[in-house]
Amino acid sequence: RIKDHVIANLDHYLLEFERNAIASGATVHWAATAGEASEIVVRLCKEVGARRVTRVKSMLGEEIGLPHALDEAGIERVETDLAEHIVQLGGDRPSHIVWPSMHRTREQVSEMFKRLHRAPHQEETIEAMVDSARRELRDKFLTADVSISGANFLLADTGATCTVTNEGNAELTTTPPRVHIVTAGIEKLVPSMGHAIAMLRLLVRSATGADVTQYTTFHCGPKQAGDRDGPEEFHIVLVDNGRSRMLREGMKEMLRCIRCGACMNHCVVFRQLGGHVYGGTYPGPMGAVLTPVFDGLEQSRDLPHACTMNGKCQEVCPVAIPLPTLLRGWRDRSWREGLEPSVVRFGL
Repeated sequence: RIKDHVIANLDHYLLEFERNAIASGATVHWAATAGEASEIVVRLCKEVGARRVTRVKSMLGEEIGLPHALDEAGIERVETDLAEHIVQLGGDRPSHIVWPSMHRTREQVSEMFKRLHRAPHQEETIEAMVDSARRELRDKFLTADVSISGANFLLADTGATCTVTNEGNAELTTTPPRVHIVTAGIEKLVPSMGHAIAMLRLLVRSATGADVTQYTTFHCGPKQAGDRDGPEEFHIVLVDNGRSRMLREGMKEMLRCIRCGACMNHCVVFRQLGGHVYGGTYPGPMGAVLTPVFDGLEQSRDLPHACTMNGKCQEVCPVAIPLPTLLRGWRDRSWREGLEPSVVRFGL
């Protein structure tokens, strides 16, 4: 009900959030496309002469191609989430939206750390490998010029953003640099703190099975007089990138998604094939619905057809997204637009 209410009144809450975010000292930017969002972030980094940028795990950042945009701009990008750090060292893409490096074995990670870390671990234990990553990243946290994070929720009544992590890397990333940039999809809005808490309980239970994450942090504007720490500049980039089109074209239920990953954890196709085969930013059932929005149905029509329609994804979804129905909708559209191979059309 919370998500449906916000989606039905999205224009009202977007303007309320912008007004309150500006009042807190933040600067709000609007991006219609993925390319525009990346351009805004890169421009902000260049304006402050950033040489090193630390980044908190964010699937929206992956969606808008931000890692590639920063690399092409010649700005050193440091992924601070442990799993994303592994993905960056391996030159991979995330294979899961909650556990990005689940496609890597412990032995592969050990070999990678020994080859690429300045002070690698000596013992083959998980604790030693974590210490190696900590040594590698700690000075980069403290010497970054700009921090970039996503947002699990945007609070309309205060203009605050919320991040959820289990490592504390988000807090260490966003606090020392003089500039903090948040990129968030416009569907991340909730009306107030009370609504955010209700959604947080759903998110964490469905994502990790816990009651609450180790770190849940609300950022509200830049450093104020009397504050002991925090960024001097706080920028929020609100990204559409197909979300308004989803609202217009009968896919508003997908805008309820809180990116918990429950659907892919129970998907028989994802479990057998892994996340990389989906070819887009988002794997699993949610990816099979979203990728045609971002990349076009002609390039990704095989994703809706790969589903077995067993309904497990809808059964475990905490916000009751009718994923099989949305996937059938893509199949129907693929047929109507003549995208099916001629032999399939003839046979049917």
